[in-house]
Amino acid sequence: MSTHASDPLAALGSLPGVAEAVDSVRKAVDRVYGHRVMRRRSNEISSEAALRGARGSAALSGADWALEEVRRRTDFSADAEARTVGAALRLGAEAGQLLSIWRQSPLRVLARLHLVAAGDAGLPAGAGVGDSVGRPRLDGETVDEPLIDLPLPTPSEVAGRLDGLAELIVAGSEAPALVTAAVIHGELLALRPFTSYNGLVARAAERIALVGSGLDPKAICPAEVGHAEQGRAAYLAAFEGYLSGTPEGMGAWIAHCGRSVELGVRESTAVCEALQRGAA
Repeated sequence: MSTHASDPLAALGSLPGVAEAVDSVRKAVDRVYGHRVMRRRSNEISSEAALRGARGSAALSGADWALEEVRRRTDFSADAEARTVGAALRLGAEAGQLLSIWRQSPLRVLARLHLVAAGDAGLPAGAGVGDSVGRPRLDGETVDEPLIDLPLPTPSEVAGRLDGLAELIVAGSEAPALVTAAVIHGELLALRPFTSYNGLVARAAERIALVGSGLDPKAICPAEVGHAEQGRAAYLAAFEGYLSGTPEGMGAWIAHCGRSVELGVRESTAVCEALQRGAA
């Protein structure tokens, strides 16, 4: 049995509102997994969840496109908004491929996520923007993050906190999956370790944590949908709670992430119902 000293995430489960959020999320996830459409068409639900999750994550990063536009578009290089949507879609497709190494090497996964988001995986070393891709930022490098306008931790602080986060992930925790995923999400937003696409990477990491934990093994509960539906103002207010480090603030952030999962469940439930009616 781990103690709170060796498993600091476990203590977060007793924060105000967290137990209720965990229970509500578990019940919602169980309901959608029990839908009759999931028995035979779960792959379609997973694909649709990835698409809708990508749209939601991009919206939070300033590219609020209609779902059908995201579905229709094939070229995502025209402008900054298009590149953001393209990055979110690539992350949604890549996340499932990284589950097997997440618990062994989370920092490697985060680097890969940034490479995928930036779309520069094929650039040779020394090729301009590719130099800053797939690694934590260095002293003097700026960060392009349209949603979060707060002082940046120094690169040395980023390195130390990333190592600490990785140790927590590798060690595992008795904390509920929602708690662990919310902390990963919040910590990456707080650190903004890369020069770009930090919000997209943080939300992709949250998804990997939720799927890898077994809470949402088929990736049909896109929290990104819920984060977007609750709006940027609510997202930032909840994130400020995380940054505060107070029990109330941390509890509010975890509960916000829980509500986002529930809204993602609602979205996938609607997809199940549409498929059952033959409307999708």
